[in-house]
Amino acid sequence: MRQIANTLSNEFSLTNKMSESIICLFEEGVSVPFIARYRKDMTGGMSDVNLRRFHDRWLYLVELYKRQHSILESLKSITPYPLEVADKIKRAETKTELEDLYAPFKKTRKTNADLARGLGLGSLAERLWAQSGDDERALVAIWLKSNHDVSMPLEDALKGAQEIIMEALSMNSDLLKKGRAVLLEKGELVSKVIRGKQEIGDKYKDYFDYQEPIKKVPPHRLLALFRGKKESMLKLGVRYSEVGLEKEAPSWLNIPTLNNLFSATVLSSSPLTKRQYDYLSLVWQSRLFLKLESDVLSELKERAEEGAIKVFSDNLKDLLMSAPAGGCRVLGVDPGFRNGVKLAVIDELAQVKASTVIYPFSPDKQAQAARNTLRSLLKTHQINWLAIGNGTASRETEAFCTDLIRSKKLDCKTVVVSEAGASVYSASEVAIAEFPDLDVTIRGAISIARRFQDPLAELVKIEPQAIGVGQYQHDVKPSQLVKSLSAVVEDCVNKVGVDVNLASASLLSYVSGLSARLAQNIVDYRAQKGRIESRHELLSIKGIGEKCFEQCAGFIRVLNGKEPLDASAVHPESYCVVRQMATRLGVKACELMRNSALLNQLKSEPDFATQVGSYTFTDILDELSKPGRDPRPEFRYAAFDHSVQSMNDLHEGMTLEGVVTNVAAFGAFVDIGVHQDGLVHISQLANRFVKDPREVVRVGDVIKVVVLGVDVPRKRISLKAQGI
Repeated sequence: MRQIANTLSNEFSLTNKMSESIICLFEEGVSVPFIARYRKDMTGGMSDVNLRRFHDRWLYLVELYKRQHSILESLKSITPYPLEVADKIKRAETKTELEDLYAPFKKTRKTNADLARGLGLGSLAERLWAQSGDDERALVAIWLKSNHDVSMPLEDALKGAQEIIMEALSMNSDLLKKGRAVLLEKGELVSKVIRGKQEIGDKYKDYFDYQEPIKKVPPHRLLALFRGKKESMLKLGVRYSEVGLEKEAPSWLNIPTLNNLFSATVLSSSPLTKRQYDYLSLVWQSRLFLKLESDVLSELKERAEEGAIKVFSDNLKDLLMSAPAGGCRVLGVDPGFRNGVKLAVIDELAQVKASTVIYPFSPDKQAQAARNTLRSLLKTHQINWLAIGNGTASRETEAFCTDLIRSKKLDCKTVVVSEAGASVYSASEVAIAEFPDLDVTIRGAISIARRFQDPLAELVKIEPQAIGVGQYQHDVKPSQLVKSLSAVVEDCVNKVGVDVNLASASLLSYVSGLSARLAQNIVDYRAQKGRIESRHELLSIKGIGEKCFEQCAGFIRVLNGKEPLDASAVHPESYCVVRQMATRLGVKACELMRNSALLNQLKSEPDFATQVGSYTFTDILDELSKPGRDPRPEFRYAAFDHSVQSMNDLHEGMTLEGVVTNVAAFGAFVDIGVHQDGLVHISQLANRFVKDPREVVRVGDVIKVVVLGVDVPRKRISLKAQGI
């Protein structure tokens, strides 16, 4: 562990003691949210983002050193033992470098070079590589005369020796490492349309004859290119030319290490001979470039996937941390034409009070009945908000509801809510368990209403991939995507905290230290026993022991319970310190909460910081000043222009209000209420240079935009942000 800890200390600018402490916590199974919040004095205050980077890097290094050890063990069976290779393996910093070094020793089938070695041509290959002079055949002839054990035609001997040289060059780890680095830095990515695919591949026409320096290609463009390749529309390749000499070996191949191709002697820095350079040119054209091109394309795809996952993760975080409307009476409205508009009444505690289906877009009698039903629900349940899904018939339904509210002078408002993933939730096992007796369509209306009240609490019930804030999510590795998105949900849930008496099993399952089974145990305990009165009571629930309690307790909130501190983010392990603080000031612990005067006095008491650590002490004071505060922003909603119902109603120069639904590397998509999101290109986001769109906008933000252009046939809307 010490070697890994030293590496991580250097990479993350930590002391060795901190790195070792963090590794020990991870080995014990402690979660990132817990370490980030309650072990800051052990980590130097590392954020959850950096801790996850640390964790991923730690796992990589563990696997690297395991593989290193495995390879070194396998090399022990080789005679003579390749000491120089073993030393390089011990110093290898990446898995790719390791496999390059090991590749010559793990062949699964005999190559032409192996056959040549078996015929005794190994020493001839060494001589051809090491000796200068242009007459190869003369060298081979002299060698054949002095090696009576080898009897074969001169041409066969020469060809066999050349095969050995070519293979040694094409598998040389130094050459491969240098080659990848050079191509990534100086190469160009090129794409061509596959013959005969011009018409059916029209959406890729920007890439039919495309080239761009590799180091400048953004992740979203890489993914578009790789999707075109996957769909057999594009042919991708890498191009590298140096001073126009594409057929010869680039000058960077002439590296000193190649003098050591067959020998373990001390390296010289002399340039390669003409013959050696000729061999390099030949291997460059026939083997090496093809291998490097494949490796570079694989690395670019991996880089693109990482970029896509990051975009998805960032958007998901913004969506989950978007402002909740809070405890209010909501009518969830799932619009539809033929199948009707589904309605679900949700009270302040997110409980379903009524549900029905109305048909406002049917013949007159049903339309009038729909108005009467809607009016009755709004008045009977004293509805504050109508949360309307943004799918099919959304604007028509909003107009119908708004007209009724205005004509009857009702005290409620309409708001359009993203319904992405609501249908997935409706048919899920979670929804069936929650509402076994309700129709699947009504469950969708419930989800829309609840996500308006509290996006985080409701959206955790839906697979993150179905929420609709990603980009090219179907082109990335599912396992990596799920891992990353689950980490985002976990961080968001624990940052906000969970009311243990209201939370669903889905929400509780993301709390630090709790599994899906333990979350369900809490819900079952609550159903049998009733309200949970304290954090300590969690220890009475099946499966929750001291270790689990330590990790989850700080993120659990018990409102109006026996212990006032249970409603805060102060961890139970620090309660005794809070009571000591209160005793020092001659008050009760609960009197410290929201009392800035008393808390300011405690700042001048250094012994408490020494006792619990400076980070923990600061966090305790901050939490006592605003116990249980919600880190999410205040609630805002977009007021769509009622005169704009479809793309045909848009015109250039129109100013509208909308909601940011997705943020990509090239800009932000905004819902302006016409069933088709508009794009604010990164160049139109602000009156200044913007490197990353998330610097100025996030998913869920309400912004004003100006319409720049409308392409109805292609369903494209160009927008410009205003006032940013």
